[in-house]
Amino acid sequence: MNCPVCNRPLKSAKSISKGIGPVCERKLEKLKDNADENQLKMELKEDGKNVLQRISQA
Repeated sequence: MNCPVCNRPLKSAKSISKGIGPVCERKLEKLKDNADENQLKMELKEDGKNVLQRISQA
């Protein structure tokens, strides 16, 4: 089984059970709260209309 991020073989039982290697897991953990500069988010207003907004960079 290979890591889906970097395609390297997963060797430890822990990595195989998680389905991702430890290095890639740490990198993804750092990125999870950072929005891409071109990313949009959709919110549903109380009136049921969808609103697209550009996510602002912190």
